[in-house]
Amino acid sequence: MLLTAILIGTLLAGIGSVWLAAVLSFGVLARYTQHMLSLSAGALLATAFMHLLPEAFESQAGAQDLFMTLLGGLVFFFLLDKAELWHHGHEHHHHNQLQGRDGGHNSGHDHGHSHGHSHAPVAGTWAVLTGDSVHCFGDGVLIASAFVADLRLGAIAALAVLAHEVPHHMGDLMVLRQSSSNRQAALLKVSLAGAVTMLGGLLGYWLVDQLHDYLPYFLVVASSSFAYVALADLIPQLQKQLSARQTVAQIIWLFIGMGLVTLVSGLAHGH
Repeated sequence: MLLTAILIGTLLAGIGSVWLAAVLSFGVLARYTQHMLSLSAGALLATAFMHLLPEAFESQAGAQDLFMTLLGGLVFFFLLDKAELWHHGHEHHHHNQLQGRDGGHNSGHDHGHSHGHSHAPVAGTWAVLTGDSVHCFGDGVLIASAFVADLRLGAIAALAVLAHEVPHHMGDLMVLRQSSSNRQAALLKVSLAGAVTMLGGLLGYWLVDQLHDYLPYFLVVASSSFAYVALADLIPQLQKQLSARQTVAQIIWLFIGMGLVTLVSGLAHGH
């Protein structure tokens, strides 16, 4: 039952987010990317602070150790971002051009995009797909950790990953379209990277099963990942000079993201 839930959750988050991104990228909804960023940020923050962290702190683990893990996680994801930035060169102006239409990425995937955008598109494509696969694998482990703790928590984590992966995958699809006009090929490549989420889920299930006493720490690392993506990647993209109407829309979508996570939590709890 648990393994089935993990497989369904990781598949939905991994491949579902790619297909939803394709509908948004190639369809009439492309103009709503900014709203997706706000919604994703809200969903991630609510998942981290209202669900994953409280669950971890309800355990026998000491508060100081858990806070240290949270701090360590945030620093780790910051350094990972730095490493990607350094690895992919200093094409910041390209990064800025893409930033307006690209979504939540972890480990500085946007910088991978700028790399591909400014040099050889083929090399850039593989940089994007490799980075994507590694990232999706990590997401799978995080979702599995949440499912092992509680089925309801797993459903919330899968939803949060789905939400923040949609704008990220929209950026990936745009980059792949730069090097090839074939939509189907771009969609297939990103879908395969998304499917790696399931492999991460399987490893996560085995890993957390072996290291059950460390589950609270896995949950804290997952929450630090979600908080970092929201605060370092998504929210800075929303901090632009906007009209009052656009600002209100941003804030509303942020709260919709938080509300969605709370709603899913309530529904899952009801079962």
